[in-house]
Amino acid sequence: QVQLVESGGGLVQAGGSLRLSCAASGRTFSTYVMGWFRQAPGKEREFVAAIRGSGGSTYYSNSVKGRFTISRDNAKNTVDLQMNSLKPEDTAVYYCALQRCFSACMYSVRSKYDYWGLGTQVTVSS
Repeated sequence: QVQLVESGGGLVQAGGSLRLSCAASGRTFSTYVMGWFRQAPGKEREFVAAIRGSGGSTYYSNSVKGRFTISRDNAKNTVDLQMNSLKPEDTAVYYCALQRCFSACMYSVRSKYDYWGLGTQVTVSS
């Protein structure tokens, strides 16, 4: 069983930055895909970013590309999301997720992820 716990959310002004972190339990963390999703009120949960187990390949939604950076530290079992140039439309609950996939992974597909954290709120004021 894998447990994921997010932290780092909060209130920030537009143009500011936040860094989210997700801590994972489990000894095989380094072999799995990790992703970040977000869900705004009244909207579907949407893909934000993902990173392969080795940390060598990253994937982003068009809405955050160039502003957000995903990274992982396999020694610490953590995955981070650095969010810069935040906009009010980035306001959402952000979720960390793990996908047990080794090839032909579908990084942006919510249903392909096997474990989820409880989420952390990010609010960007204008």
